[in-house]
Amino acid sequence: MWDSDSYGDDYTVLCRSCYENYYTRCYECDTLIHNDDAYAYDNEYYCHECYDNVCCGDSIHDYNYKPEPIFYGDGSRYFGVELEIDIGGKDGAYADEILAISNDSDEHIYIKSDGSLNDGMEIVTHPMTLEYHKDFCWKDIMRKAVSLGYRSHQTSTCGLHVHVNRNSLGETLQEQEEVISRILYFVEHHWLELLKFSRRSEATMNRWAARYGYESTPKAIMDKAKKNCCGRYAAVNLCNYHTVEFRMFRGTLKHNTLIAALQLVNEICNAAFSMSDEEMQKLSWFEFVSGLDEPELIQYLKERNLYVNETVDSEEEM
Repeated sequence: MWDSDSYGDDYTVLCRSCYENYYTRCYECDTLIHNDDAYAYDNEYYCHECYDNVCCGDSIHDYNYKPEPIFYGDGSRYFGVELEIDIGGKDGAYADEILAISNDSDEHIYIKSDGSLNDGMEIVTHPMTLEYHKDFCWKDIMRKAVSLGYRSHQTSTCGLHVHVNRNSLGETLQEQEEVISRILYFVEHHWLELLKFSRRSEATMNRWAARYGYESTPKAIMDKAKKNCCGRYAAVNLCNYHTVEFRMFRGTLKHNTLIAALQLVNEICNAAFSMSDEEMQKLSWFEFVSGLDEPELIQYLKERNLYVNETVDSEEEM
């Protein structure tokens, strides 16, 4: 083939037929790209970098983006939420609409890319107390996301992750480790109930939020967790220096479900903080739920038949 007849670039030689059937050029930078690697937006095609810069603008950050945290609410325990939404598109204009709901005066949330999603993004909050989350505009954010075509529970890709600050679990590193060991024991001891609460299947839990494995004491489970090979894909991820991450929940765009998940995490932390190892080992699921008084959490437990076996009305998960 003569150089003048090539439809490729300096690195790829293409005849006209192969170019027209399998390749295109980035509308922004004119880079040659295979059709499988092209990103469509507004009837044009872009390479990955230009798609992020031009189509998503500054609204959707890279997955590794991590700003300095801003703490909202008065208290010692803060919760950071990562909520994945999919199907509606990795769209900068849609991200702007969601951000506008909550960030009028201060930055409460930001949005990131996530490679585990098919065509969506991840909503991330700055740390907030439980009461602040309850008063936060989550309902409006979720309604907007649904109206834009996003789903979370109704996908096979989305999760809901909850971070808790480690220094709320004890004043010293030793105290924190003892409380965390009891958290791990609770999760392993009540795995079947938490699996039901999570709305995940056993297979997806094993992939994204694997268990460490049951042991007879909190210390034994903590020792196993330290040798764990799951990395951050554990039901309770201990890889972060400042937070403990609860990863077991399936994504949701239903307000009560989100608040119930936060309340459950808070109650697990409360139990692990206030109980001894022996008391935690004797704690049954019935005893745990019988001491709850949060209406959102109790409603959700009833919907999942984890509180009392009675039929209750519930909204559809989104």
